[in-house]
Amino acid sequence: MADHPTPSERARELVAGAYDLHLHVAPDVMKRRVDDLSLAPRFAEVGLAGFVLKSHYVPTAERAAVVRAAVPGFGALGAITLNGSVGGMNPIAVEILARSGGQFVWLPTVDSSNQRECQAKEPEGAKPPMWAQLQEELRAEGMAADPVDVLDGDGKVLEITRQVLRVIAKHDLTLATGHLSSDEIETVMDAAVAEGVRRIVVTHPEFTSQRVALERQQRLAAKGALLERCFTTPYTGKVDWRLWLDNIRACGPEASVLTSDLGQPFNPPVEDGLALLADRLLEDGFTDDDVRTMAVRNSRFLAAADREEEK
Repeated sequence: MADHPTPSERARELVAGAYDLHLHVAPDVMKRRVDDLSLAPRFAEVGLAGFVLKSHYVPTAERAAVVRAAVPGFGALGAITLNGSVGGMNPIAVEILARSGGQFVWLPTVDSSNQRECQAKEPEGAKPPMWAQLQEELRAEGMAADPVDVLDGDGKVLEITRQVLRVIAKHDLTLATGHLSSDEIETVMDAAVAEGVRRIVVTHPEFTSQRVALERQQRLAAKGALLERCFTTPYTGKVDWRLWLDNIRACGPEASVLTSDLGQPFNPPVEDGLALLADRLLEDGFTDDDVRTMAVRNSRFLAAADREEEK
């Protein structure tokens, strides 16, 4: 993938004002294409309003504050992913994130029971993602975290999960479903809605460890979730572009939000991700307004960018 496509000017204009809600940049425990302080001016230069700093291992609210101070007016947002390195389903960590100005809470990813099971079934010789290699190194050194569960053995939502959801609701944070299984996603989403969580995004439903069926995607959307359509999922061959596009059309653009999931050294520049998605959608017959809805309106809602206007 050395020769990456270049976005059109039309696509750049359509995604102007958007937030990229899912990217992986330095500083991180893995090699990344760019660091957050270098990326923010690039985003601003192409008209993007902000980004969410995702890490599978550490909270990023303090880093986001550094970026905002260095690039005044830029919307850098902090996040936490509830894996073993932060204590798993840890409501205290979520409370501290909120008090530190963070916005996004991912449920377990690399340490979810579902992801562990899916990784164990990977065919021999398959190249694991960067984080999977780190997980294996930790396991080899006897430091593997226990799987982080969100449900009990009967499929009921754990009380600690409900505590996390209540903190999210109290601070009007954004809940992302992480690498949970399709069944877990719907069960936790129902609990989140019951606890008053307003901003919910189903993390890359086409990803290999999610594979959320279309009927369930439509059901989740009807319950108020936005479905995350990541650039890297089809770009790296984890799902066919045709299925990815057909799922968006079947659920409706109003139910989808575009993100890049970029930052890996071998993938395109992070600031190009949303515009590249816009070009692909336009090529498939989606309208300018469809793209604006998915890239800008929905991302700004999940980023709580317009919180003051909503009051």
